[in-house]
Amino acid sequence: MELLSHSPEDTEDIGARLAEQLEPGAVVAFTGDLGAGKTAFTRGLARGLGIPDRITSPTFTIVNEYEGGRLPLFHFDMYRLGSADELFDIGWEDYLRRGGVCAVEWSENIADALEEDAVRVDIRRGASDQERVITIAGVSKL
Repeated sequence: MELLSHSPEDTEDIGARLAEQLEPGAVVAFTGDLGAGKTAFTRGLARGLGIPDRITSPTFTIVNEYEGGRLPLFHFDMYRLGSADELFDIGWEDYLRRGGVCAVEWSENIADALEEDAVRVDIRRGASDQERVITIAGVSKL
């Protein structure tokens, strides 16, 4: 499905709606350019899961963990990883077993490690500076 966002708030709202459908162990795999809105979408996921924490990009830490909602949220940034092998070195399988939601920015860097049932979210710039085209695969509706 393809959705249009006209602001970071719209992007967050779409993320919140998606979060309501996610089950324990879900993986949300993001693709999109730098600054496209992947972290804004993840803020929406957190809100939809009922997580009250401030959500920030895990660029230098690889993963930020958030609890306190319906499900925990594990927010990964794979920009600096060179391969899926490095992903397993940081305990990817342990995160999957913990029954939370894994939100994975720069998922193309570890594509061979992702299961086919991952929810795929591609965020691209639209016609204006604020507009984003968000394509979501792996869910039937929002």
